[in-house]
Amino acid sequence: MNLITRNNLLLLAGLCLLSPGLLGDSLDNEKELLRAEAMQSLIEGLGIRESATAARDLEGWAPPKKVLLRVDTEERLAGFRAVAPGVEIVRVSTVEEAAAQASDAQALIGFCNEEILAAGPRIHWVQVYSSGVDRCVVNPGMKTGSKLLTNGQRIASPALAEHAIAMMMTLARGLDVFHANQLKSNWQRSIDLGSGEFMELEGRTVLVVGLGGIGTQTAKRAHGLGMRVIATRGSRREGPAFVEYVGLADELLDLTRQADVVINTAPLTDRTRGIFDAEFFAAMKPTAYFISVGRGASTVTDDLIAALNQGQIAGAGLDVTDPEPLPADHPLWTTPRVIISPHTAGRSDKSRDRLYLLVQENLRRYVAGEPLLSVVDIERGY
Repeated sequence: MNLITRNNLLLLAGLCLLSPGLLGDSLDNEKELLRAEAMQSLIEGLGIRESATAARDLEGWAPPKKVLLRVDTEERLAGFRAVAPGVEIVRVSTVEEAAAQASDAQALIGFCNEEILAAGPRIHWVQVYSSGVDRCVVNPGMKTGSKLLTNGQRIASPALAEHAIAMMMTLARGLDVFHANQLKSNWQRSIDLGSGEFMELEGRTVLVVGLGGIGTQTAKRAHGLGMRVIATRGSRREGPAFVEYVGLADELLDLTRQADVVINTAPLTDRTRGIFDAEFFAAMKPTAYFISVGRGASTVTDDLIAALNQGQIAGAGLDVTDPEPLPADHPLWTTPRVIISPHTAGRSDKSRDRLYLLVQENLRRYVAGEPLLSVVDIERGY
């Protein structure tokens, strides 16, 4: 807040000693202005897309009277109510609570579950908090009633990108091996990385598979390290200036042969399920690393383990696995040069605040009949 704005508020505060209601209105307006500015910064910073169609022009839309909301605190609940005055917003914590309240609701925020959808025939808009929607779009209820689906795409992309880069650097510098030695109190300077010496990343080629929100943030950071960045995406070749080449999905193997690091940031769809298989790993350099922060089912786990054990690739960093949770006796846990985190790459000290800011804005837009942000194509699954 600049000095002029603060001085104006102080002046209003003095005037409102005689008219208390005026101060409350002014502070509410200032709070809404700050929220709108933060939202615009978020849209521009993460490249969040606005639908080309206003909500009021969609089949099935009407000004909502009741919205079901899963939210973590009363303070956040108040924020949602502030952007949707006159709408009944019911806080629900479980699927059972939501289903019990769903019969006359028009919108569902924070859940996508067939039990709720079946109990709520009037639900038109579903907002999920996650980026991945593969578990949502398979619900039969999402195929009926001209549903509108929005998600949290791009919101966690900075954290996910940094996690992917951290895994890449850990493997390239052998920190996973050093840490294993540390746990055994073993001062061992000569370590076996299995594929040669430590890798310097400057000038190396990284292939980002899935140049969406996460992929773009990852590519940006890799470029900042001096790496050559190439990428694939599902439907078009456009990309930012820091990506040297953007190929389509059918170019994956050719581009993989060039890469020193492959980073999976792709959503899970019928087209991406199992794309990282034996043929893919055979195309990788034996000195290359595979990083996955996309979805676990895009990787054929047995093929990955075989590639690691046979020295076809140098190592892997996995935030996602197939299956999840990974069973305690699964061989991935003990496969050399594998780093595993339990699907937590999207967490950060900023991700949750960004998410609720986005969803509050979508609620405001839906009530007003405006175009929504981060709309999902239910048929494509992203």
